[in-house]
Amino acid sequence: MPAKSSPLAVSSRGARPLRLADARRGLRHVFIRDLVVETTIGVHRRERRAPQRVRINLDLAVTEGEAPLGDELANVVCYEAIADQVRAIAAADRLKLVETLAETIAQICLKDRRVRSARVRIEKLDIFPDATSAGVEIERFAS
Repeated sequence: MPAKSSPLAVSSRGARPLRLADARRGLRHVFIRDLVVETTIGVHRRERRAPQRVRINLDLAVTEGEAPLGDELANVVCYEAIADQVRAIAAADRLKLVETLAETIAQICLKDRRVRSARVRIEKLDIFPDATSAGVEIERFAS
């Protein structure tokens, strides 16, 4: 019996879903790759002394409307607006956990009714001298 194919693709940055876009289900894949922000985050005092670099990756499954796009920004989920909101959260919040940051970002993305799911990956880039990064990835669905 042949092995079942994995729904993940593996790259130098880890496992990622193969496809969120799906024409049969009317889904578009909107994403932001490798957004690096500085934020004060951590449970240890040494982590809160100065802002840390954090890399954020977002994958959104977005419902495509039945009406034509009309080349109008209002007809799509605007990744620039999402990136701006993520930057604002990172600049304002003094969080302890990357998990909290990921949950907050996912909830912002899901406020748009067209977003059916949000996968958020947060990586602290400078936390360990012998590792590229450490962090968390979550996936949340619209209710």
